Amino acid sequence: MIRNFFLKTLNKYASKWLVLCIDVLLVAFSFIAAYIIRFNASFNFDYTDLWSQLPVIVIISILSFLLIGSYKGIIRHTGTRDAFNVFVGVTIVAFTTIAVVIINRLFKINEAFTIPISIILIHYLLNSLILIVSRYIFKTFYEIVSTELKLITNVLIYGAGDSGIITYGALNRGGEDNYEVLGFIDDDKNKINKKIDRVKVYSLEKITKNFIEENDIDDVIISIQGLKPERLLEITDSLLPLDVDVKIVPPLKKWIGGDLQASQIQQVKIEDLLDRAPIDIDNPIVQRDVNNKVIVVTGAAGSIGSEISRQLSLYNYKHLILIDQAESPLYDLQQELRQNGIKNFTALVADVRDASRMKAIFKEFYPQKVFHAAAYKHVPLMEESPYEAVKINIQGTKTIADLSVEFGVERFVMISTDKAVNPTNVMGATKRVAEMYISCLSRKSNKTKFTITRFGNVLGSNGSVIPLFKKQIEQGGPLTVTHKDITRYFMTIPEACQLVLEAGSMGKGGEIYIFDMGKSVKIIDVAKKMIHLSGLNYPSDIDIVFTGLRPGEKLYEELLATGENTIPTYHKKIMIAKTQQIDTCIVREDIEQLCLLNLELDNKETVKRIKLIVPEYKSNNSEYEKLDKVKI
Repeated sequence: MIRNFFLKTLNKYASKWLVLCIDVLLVAFSFIAAYIIRFNASFNFDYTDLWSQLPVIVIISILSFLLIGSYKGIIRHTGTRDAFNVFVGVTIVAFTTIAVVIINRLFKINEAFTIPISIILIHYLLNSLILIVSRYIFKTFYEIVSTELKLITNVLIYGAGDSGIITYGALNRGGEDNYEVLGFIDDDKNKINKKIDRVKVYSLEKITKNFIEENDIDDVIISIQGLKPERLLEITDSLLPLDVDVKIVPPLKKWIGGDLQASQIQQVKIEDLLDRAPIDIDNPIVQRDVNNKVIVVTGAAGSIGSEISRQLSLYNYKHLILIDQAESPLYDLQQELRQNGIKNFTALVADVRDASRMKAIFKEFYPQKVFHAAAYKHVPLMEESPYEAVKINIQGTKTIADLSVEFGVERFVMISTDKAVNPTNVMGATKRVAEMYISCLSRKSNKTKFTITRFGNVLGSNGSVIPLFKKQIEQGGPLTVTHKDITRYFMTIPEACQLVLEAGSMGKGGEIYIFDMGKSVKIIDVAKKMIHLSGLNYPSDIDIVFTGLRPGEKLYEELLATGENTIPTYHKKIMIAKTQQIDTCIVREDIEQLCLLNLELDNKETVKRIKLIVPEYKSNNSEYEKLDKVKI
């Protein structure tokens, strides 16, 4: 039992509420010690005063620690910042106690209640010493025990087939980690209660909370090749409440030299649980479409642009031009490609809003294919800056698209967003205007084929919810969710970019391609799963708070606008949106007038003009809602 306690303590973060309770107990202890020290350990003092004062000290300390948040730090990672927070907390306790004593004396609330200043000062010094030193003692104890004890990790293997048996062998080969396989789990009734190398096979129903505690199970390793995401989600949902770490064996093709190593077994990630079947496109049409071509990628340093650049670098293109105004991320991408042996590319720091600079680049390289990923995408920021949204999302797109026509580019691929569908914010509306401008050009261009790709959120992109949650978990929480019912579609960045390349080789031009995003997911469910996958508990370790919908944000996203439906393509994950007819001459003139109006820096007039161009644009939770209530 003692071994089990140490193993659990070392491998789990202590609850922040447990830390708060211990801190308060230490404060109470040090208050008693202050009395003993003040009276020279003679115990010659009135105990009635002590016991009447102690509850007040406890309440003050609780409020102080809650205010400062000193209990939220991970004790075994205590640093100077944590020590400073504790010091601030006990300082507030001391000054608040003095204030209570003074107020009581002035207003004579309880004449029998008083605390000598000498005891308050002794208590303050003891608090500072004991609370800070106790944290460092625990930290040192953890470091000593974790290095001197060779921890045995008790595991169950989910899957009693070939992959499970190989995993069993890999764990038994030893290495830095010491694993002990206590059982297999399998869905096959013919295998249940039988033994593999003297290790019993259990059904999932047998794996209960009591079973986990009695056998001191630390990990459950899922080892089933070709497991469908929905089944992985079911298994994980049933295991996470049992207070075990859920890990997974990588696909066979990722095994080192055909052999599985224990170090390759990784924690199940949230990306594995979002019901996204992996897509691996090996299409000769894409290869033929990019081979021996000069290709431009705008916004190349962003999440989507950089992944498009990585995937393009695997083809036999003639030259790849990477354009972005973000210097440091572009430099990182440049170094990454160079380290991977990619040579025939050029990284240029440039802004798509600078028409002269863009024309000079087109004139120098004469691209044959353009992937336009440059855009501002953060909804709340663009709601505050319509001028910038129009300038990059509309004017920037217009500049690159016009140059593509002028220089005879074969294919222009625009990266759009599901927020352009029935937009409720400035960002989505400007992307919809950009789509409309591309549609106008497509109908008049004889050589350049224009393609629009429209999809939802991508996992791990800059500013997306997954990296935000990871950062908040590292900081001890809480996780922030805008609304309990908010949902979003998700796909991985590589998957989205594979589909962009695929769609960019389809059609005759003018199509809007939408991707199969799977099922929409409640963000609160994502938050809860990420907490559990981090080895923590909700809400005891990390809580979730609701912050309210941000300006322009809506509860759910759509892939099709009102009046649109789809027609299939040869790829089941890519569909064509049948869009409404627009008067190209009028729309194009309106967009050009919008770009001129935007130069006047009048956000209200700019948004008003956007609403004229995009009638379905209805602001939500925004200062521009009032424009929808009056006739424009």
